[in-house]
Amino acid sequence: MVVNNQLKNQHLLWRAGFGPAVEQLQELAKYTPQEYYQALVKASAKKPEYINIASDELLALYENYLDPAQRSKLTTDDKKILNRKQQQGVKDLNLYWLKEMVGSAAQLREKMAFFWHGHFACRNGNLFYNQLFLHTLRENALGNFRALLKEVSKSAAMLYFLNNQQNKKGHPNENFAREVMELFTLGRGHYTETDIKEGARAFTGWTANARGEFNFIKKQHDEGIKTFLDKKGNFDGDQVLDIIADNPQTARFITEKIYKFFVNENVDKAIVQDLSDSFYKDYDIGKLMGRIFTADWFYDEKNIGIRIKSPIELLVGIQRMVPMRLDNDNALMNLQRILGQQLLYPPNVAGWPGGRSWIDSSTLMMRLRIPQLFNDKDLLNVKPKQDDDVMMGRKADGLANIPAAKQEIKKQPAKPGAGLINAKIDWAQYVSGFDKVKREDLFSAISGCLFQVNAANADQVAAKYVDSSDRGAYIRSATVQLMSTPEYQMC
Repeated sequence: MVVNNQLKNQHLLWRAGFGPAVEQLQELAKYTPQEYYQALVKASAKKPEYINIASDELLALYENYLDPAQRSKLTTDDKKILNRKQQQGVKDLNLYWLKEMVGSAAQLREKMAFFWHGHFACRNGNLFYNQLFLHTLRENALGNFRALLKEVSKSAAMLYFLNNQQNKKGHPNENFAREVMELFTLGRGHYTETDIKEGARAFTGWTANARGEFNFIKKQHDEGIKTFLDKKGNFDGDQVLDIIADNPQTARFITEKIYKFFVNENVDKAIVQDLSDSFYKDYDIGKLMGRIFTADWFYDEKNIGIRIKSPIELLVGIQRMVPMRLDNDNALMNLQRILGQQLLYPPNVAGWPGGRSWIDSSTLMMRLRIPQLFNDKDLLNVKPKQDDDVMMGRKADGLANIPAAKQEIKKQPAKPGAGLINAKIDWAQYVSGFDKVKREDLFSAISGCLFQVNAANADQVAAKYVDSSDRGAYIRSATVQLMSTPEYQMC
């Protein structure tokens, strides 16, 4: 496999974003990866706008719920309507962010936010908590990790997800402190049970109000002396997070996880240690990513085309390369569930394991079928797997006092028309990207844009089913056939 500029740029765009967009087809070979990366940085420099998709009716109902005087007037039906609209709102937020991933020029920011969304895995039935949490991830995605850690730790979504509203003086709840160290910062084996207990005491009194604002309840906070990670003092939650960040192991843990996600699951210990040493000095996420994406070793052949695309990367990548408008959002939600990755709804606090776990006999067949579903308006007749952990993180989502809240959240009835994709593909824009390619070179040119692996066998198989009736049909059918191969699952 020849690692030329085009392949390097596609590698960069898949790792630092969600793959090449159709309008970049004629540029992939023109620029160096360093030039492309600087363009990605510039496009992601602007702060993201807050995503607010709550309808006026939902806002009015929620305001009534927040007002104690009005809350008592809410009927059982009002509360059920509020819960249903919250569920719909969370789904709408999912789809809005998915479309941002497809269309936003800020690919680097959205990809980093997507990474943090898996790292700080959290799910909640409250739309407003979700909106605040997502904004925290997007706003701090390329900023300072210490600041991001504190913002996430004080978010209503995370505090309720990890039950810290139950963490009170004299009756500590250790869940939050444990996961902060095990999954978010130090990693298992780098703290003791005593550290968990003492850390939990430091986080007593940390909660959030119904508007999603951080709330420190002083009378519930343990003011006693604590011994945490070999340090002793009257620590509060902020000080504990600083002690964690001051530990070089946190920089190593985060750097290695970033390396596995963006570079290669087979870790080069020397490179990771060097990156970690630099990252520890300032915890600047943007600088860390710059060191990775501009390094010569990042573009080594051993790092190209060796990652299995996550379901979201697959769905977004197809839509970036082949521009389309989807009229049926329910089908898009079903695809996420079937493939095993639903935005804002991780399986548990550890997030998605990724890698080979994305592929089994059923998900692989569905992955290979997706391009056909988009192109042919085929019927999506596969039911999503049952969630084996439906209520995780739902017990205290800001609506805990509303009767039947759990039952409303748990039910996920089939939506009318959920089986039809109804994709309107702009094939003209895509086909025009190959205007300068000679007919005899079309197949290899299309294959070169879609594959990050040596796919001679896939090319031979796909070529048998290409429609050669005219140039446009040839390009369209070749694209669909190549996207329907196992090789396209890799990036």
